[in-house]
Amino acid sequence: MSKNQVSDLTDVMTIREMCDAHEVTPRTLRFYEQKELLFPIRQGTRRLFTRRDRARLKLILRGKRFGFSLEDIRQLLDMYDHNPVQQAVQLERTYELANERLKVMEQQRDELNEAIDELKAQLAWGEDMLKSLRKSGAA
Repeated sequence: MSKNQVSDLTDVMTIREMCDAHEVTPRTLRFYEQKELLFPIRQGTRRLFTRRDRARLKLILRGKRFGFSLEDIRQLLDMYDHNPVQQAVQLERTYELANERLKVMEQQRDELNEAIDELKAQLAWGEDMLKSLRKSGAA
């Protein structure tokens, strides 16, 4: 166990505490561990999550919310872990990926807004048709 892991033992969370705190399932945490995105301390079959793991999980969940792939998230996290001096490189890459993702999301939003407008027009047409059919049937 490294010196950092020993000092981290004073502020760890169990898998259940992590799940409750971050609203994820144990399966999710095990999946992220399997994908080498989280590195909990193992004590037999127990997993203990450090502050570092919690920070990484927050970033993973935020990245997933924004639509980043797990591979993109891993690369960004790995850049930070390897060398704090590389923060500028990490920030530049994050900024690049975020700009690309924002463009995709805006395009999707525009397409969704267009589809919503079309559906509203179809519903209005359908409503008018129903009113017309009801009038002609009642007369």
